Amino acid sequence: MGALRIERDGDVLRVTLARPETRNAFDASLITELAEAFVDVGTSRAVVLAGDGPSFCAGADVEWMRASAGLGVEENVADANALRRMFEAIDGCPAPVVAVVQGHALGGGIGLVACSDVVLAEPRAVFAFSEVKLGIVPAVISPFALRKIGESAARRYFVTGERFDSATALRIGLVHEVSDDLEVALERVLGELRTAGPRAARHAKRLVLERPDGAETARRIAERRTSEEGQEGLRAFLERRRPAWAPDGHNR
Repeated sequence: MGALRIERDGDVLRVTLARPETRNAFDASLITELAEAFVDVGTSRAVVLAGDGPSFCAGADVEWMRASAGLGVEENVADANALRRMFEAIDGCPAPVVAVVQGHALGGGIGLVACSDVVLAEPRAVFAFSEVKLGIVPAVISPFALRKIGESAARRYFVTGERFDSATALRIGLVHEVSDDLEVALERVLGELRTAGPRAARHAKRLVLERPDGAETARRIAERRTSEEGQEGLRAFLERRRPAWAPDGHNR
């Protein structure tokens, strides 16, 4: 996979955009590779999504955009659906997805941020729903972004396309933590995820994505309480010990 680097690091899957010369901008190849990478993440406790070089992802590749400008409506629909499937694969990834953002996260790049469960950003990171600056709209990423930042923030940043900083991204809920040392922040988050029940973390993510109703929530908690993992977690809590899945040195 030329545009993407995938590495297994113990119980963590690391997916890295590897086109630093283009600030990791999307083209058809990268879109396909990203979609495939998130189809099967195995038993990974977390997936770390990052970008090589000075920027996380600067949106669409210039040459890809130039080629798409000559396509008809149906060909553009096919292109857009490929992009949509990529975002849906990341958003629906069974394991928690942690994005590490430096430099630019623009256009489709900010879509990656919106699809991630935990987002860490450096103070100097810059974000923008920049599509309107090109006379287009952030249509494909809008469902994910709206769910993340809400209508009020979207009404401003979708229509202006203006750039905003990490502090603003934190305030509107796009980013969860701003840190000068992203590696330290990432290891802290991964450490927290390792103390969570592996299956419980995945089921908890589904609660957010699926938003079950009252009766379904009761059924789900009952299933987790009676599951092998739930029983182990409850016993560990009552016996004042760490559960079997937690690494040494981490307690409940």
